[in-house]
Amino acid sequence: MNRPKPVYLIDFSCYLPPSHLKVSVKKIMSHVRVIREQGMWAKTGEHDYLMDFVEKILERSGLGQETYVPEGLHCLPVEQTMVGSRKETTDVILGAVDNVLRNTGVSPSDIGILVVNSSTFNPTPSLATIIVNKYKLRDNIKSLNLGGMGCSAGVIAIDVAKSLLQVHRNTYALVVSTENITQNLYVGNNKSMLVTNCLFRVGGAAVLLSNISKDRKRAKYKLVHTVRVHTGSDDRSYGCATQEDDEDGLVGVSLSKDLPMVAARTLKINIATLGPLVLPISEKLRFFVTFVKKKFINPKIKHYMPDFKLAFEHFCIHAGGRALIDELEKNLHLSPLHVEASRMTLHRFGNTSSSSIWYELAYTEAKGRMKKGDRIWQIALGSGFKCNSSVWVALRNVKPSANNPWEDCLHKYPVEIDI
Repeated sequence: MNRPKPVYLIDFSCYLPPSHLKVSVKKIMSHVRVIREQGMWAKTGEHDYLMDFVEKILERSGLGQETYVPEGLHCLPVEQTMVGSRKETTDVILGAVDNVLRNTGVSPSDIGILVVNSSTFNPTPSLATIIVNKYKLRDNIKSLNLGGMGCSAGVIAIDVAKSLLQVHRNTYALVVSTENITQNLYVGNNKSMLVTNCLFRVGGAAVLLSNISKDRKRAKYKLVHTVRVHTGSDDRSYGCATQEDDEDGLVGVSLSKDLPMVAARTLKINIATLGPLVLPISEKLRFFVTFVKKKFINPKIKHYMPDFKLAFEHFCIHAGGRALIDELEKNLHLSPLHVEASRMTLHRFGNTSSSSIWYELAYTEAKGRMKKGDRIWQIALGSGFKCNSSVWVALRNVKPSANNPWEDCLHKYPVEIDI
């Protein structure tokens, strides 16, 4: 009776924005030029320099020509209003929740737990309350709204829901992950703050979890592990991604030069924690022998990186940017196929923050690659600094659900990405 209750993933849904919100790099640059010429952006004399910087980032980002930005940013002048921000986020979260409830047939009245995460857009009433009001969820719903936790918050939300499902028996948990683009467009001249404009796009996901035993028969996956690492006690980790005013008083997210080092260190801690839980004995022994040799015989011996391909069939690496995917592919000794879902998600949808790992899982399903018994590693990094992992096992040969976000363009992917 004291054994942890299994947590099943019944289904999930990723939001597919309407086609009129698509933008190409050419359209973005044209739009930015008009905005700057109207005096809404940039100081005198810096026009060409900053334009070249933005264009270079966009061309090297790994994003394709059909990502999505919200309606307010298509306007001239851009509309960064509370009304526009609410509309963007409401369209995303309700679109995803509508689809997952329709696909599963679960009644909103049966949902006992609700966890919503959005890092930088947290209005009053909360996003969780918007969902409670829309679907008339029950009065005793256990709802939480996670804010300010960055791109890794999707896994945090899953972990929080898992903990609540151990306490509240025979119920469903709805987890919703998104980020707002309308409010967070940066219109200043700080280069480190302009990077986020180039990478982040509209997106969101809704995930339906259950601890009801009979749901195992229809569930897609079972949650095996969640591992969370937070290095915020270190000043460099704390300050590597910060929302703040620039020198002109304009708000943006500043990325420090310590970010790559901090990310690598936090990832290393996460891997060291997860490894003993998932790796076969042979890999654990090799790691231990190398550790002993390095400590007592030759300090110059390199650390042994375990072969995580022996522990997982599928990898969902947060599509935070091309450099992040490249680095994890190299350090984990992964093949191009292992990181295909991450690269194609970045190309098709851009960085959708905490929901990107779900677009990647949807890609794998759409390709027909998810077989019974396959193990999946979702790994996400975010401000704070945090690195979080969730491990799932497929309970059957998984087919894509209705309205999979890749169904209209799957024939185009994978594509060759030229940088």
